[in-house]
Amino acid sequence: MLRKGRRAVFIGRFQPFHLGHLDAVKQILQENSELIIAVGSAQYSYTLDNPFTAGERIEMIRIGLEAAGIDLRRIMIIPVPDIGEHSIWVARLKSMLPQFDVAYTNNQFVKLLLEEQNITVIEPRLLNREELNATNIRNLMISNGNWQTLLQPEVARYIERIRGDERIRKIASSDQKQQARFAAL
Repeated sequence: MLRKGRRAVFIGRFQPFHLGHLDAVKQILQENSELIIAVGSAQYSYTLDNPFTAGERIEMIRIGLEAAGIDLRRIMIIPVPDIGEHSIWVARLKSMLPQFDVAYTNNQFVKLLLEEQNITVIEPRLLNREELNATNIRNLMISNGNWQTLLQPEVARYIERIRGDERIRKIASSDQKQQARFAAL
């Protein structure tokens, strides 16, 4: 049920933005007038866990939302860097975002931090969580698996255009070589 005037924040890394994320955005917009998508760990990129830059993730999200016909006037996409101090993270988050009334996340640690600061947290319904998770999608990219079907076609094309799948394979290969060198010591 839509609550007029209520603004929500959806916190995630979106590495990459997949169909599960899109489903959560649709769910959140059914319940809230506006949505802030907080792109977490914004300062990280070019690693296995965080291969895409904040700018690339923002573009993926925007491309995905436009392709789904979602009214972008109801959405704000804002990068949020990690600060390394969990006890003050919520205060920093609140200082970087417009005012919000409720937070959506499935990350139990983020939920704990928010609830300790008396912020209402809702866990969005997870769509096919076994397949639709970013770790699985990145692993499929590494193994040249069929990762494209887990994203909107427009988002998959964007990732291919920026050669993000190639980037992940190179990062994985580099990490494996580095681990082999350390193991030999």
